[in-house]
Amino acid sequence: MQYTKEHFAAWEKAMNMFKNDLNPTSFATWFETLRLNAVRQDAIIIEADNSMIVNNLRQRYLTIMSNVFGATFGRVYDIEIYTREELERQVKEISSTMLNPRYTFDNFVVGASNSFAHAAALAVAEQPRGAAYNPLFIYGGVGLGKTHLMNAIGNFIRANDPQANVLFITSETFTNELIDAIVKKKGTAELRNKMRNVDVLLVDDIQFLSKTVATQEEFFHTFNDLHTKGKQIIVSSDRSPKDLSAIEERLRSRFEWGLPVDVQKPDFETRVAILRRKADDEEIDTPTEVLEYIAERVESNIRELEGALTRVNAQSQLMGKPIALEMARETLSSLLSTREARKITAESIIQLVSSHFSVGEDEVVGKRRSREVALPRQVSMYMLRELTPLSTTAIGRVFKRDHSTVMHACDKIAGTMKTDIRFRKTVEELIEFAKRR
Repeated sequence: MQYTKEHFAAWEKAMNMFKNDLNPTSFATWFETLRLNAVRQDAIIIEADNSMIVNNLRQRYLTIMSNVFGATFGRVYDIEIYTREELERQVKEISSTMLNPRYTFDNFVVGASNSFAHAAALAVAEQPRGAAYNPLFIYGGVGLGKTHLMNAIGNFIRANDPQANVLFITSETFTNELIDAIVKKKGTAELRNKMRNVDVLLVDDIQFLSKTVATQEEFFHTFNDLHTKGKQIIVSSDRSPKDLSAIEERLRSRFEWGLPVDVQKPDFETRVAILRRKADDEEIDTPTEVLEYIAERVESNIRELEGALTRVNAQSQLMGKPIALEMARETLSSLLSTREARKITAESIIQLVSSHFSVGEDEVVGKRRSREVALPRQVSMYMLRELTPLSTTAIGRVFKRDHSTVMHACDKIAGTMKTDIRFRKTVEELIEFAKRR
């Protein structure tokens, strides 16, 4: 099982919704025997008893399922349904690479915000043994296409050189495998053999690499070993190398040896193109005015953009009506803010956080370091990084501090949220309130 207790609770809630909304025969025939197999970074994997159920769900219920699971899981996922035999076959096929075959250069929409990163990724894929861009470091916000580009590189290389040894791994998986090897006293030889005998290593979300000395030491030597042998390394992160405050300086400097490229939020034209690609790929008959309406209002990331279209399509199927502008307005009214809605600014966040913690706004941006002031200041910095396009340097200017202080504050809040459920809920509620204001 590759999912958490929270994932399973969301799954059960979704199944109850299907049971209540569908007629008893449909639910018993198509949904009752489904099993949650895994929840990955971008997809919910579902196991069905036979291919007839799989085919019917894919043809008739996929967008409805995406909408319901999006509601219970709290974000939009792709829905993938397979028989047990298909899942077992997939494990055998991808276990050596861990690449997602759905992500290719062909279905990556290029725009002004990502054209340089796309060009660099394609250049590396075409000449993975070249030394010019090694490592290639791709950074940018959540849901902007970094993982897509990483997988596209790996899939392109494998398609053109089936014998190439390509490994895609998240930094979290690397950390967990290293810890597992140490705890079970297996030694790290097996992990080293796996990591260092590849032609291409792709490491996703390097910002989550454990802060422990042993983990960073192991990755440092793995990096050096591969780089010395001329093997291609590609790394992704949600921030630039210099902003990875939890990563040792010697590793950060190596990430800058090659070519750091950033992926920015897509502009309006690119957002429309992304929606058009999704509509065409999934055969969703969507008027251009609806695509433009969504693109005008969802600027944050590609996942939310595509999720809005999925929601409109699900409503269309449930109501048995074609997609139209008025339907999109009604369906997304509770989800999207209009262009006239109040923008999230540093001032609005500081005001919100100050009010919640009962401290003065001038104290939050002031010099006092007592806990009753430091905590709301750090929460404000964290929210600004999560909710605005401001760089850590720009956020630092708001509080008259440098960018390293901001990075430390954000890492501290993120760490506390992982261990303190009540605090995490408080911060998440503040974030949601800031979005609705």
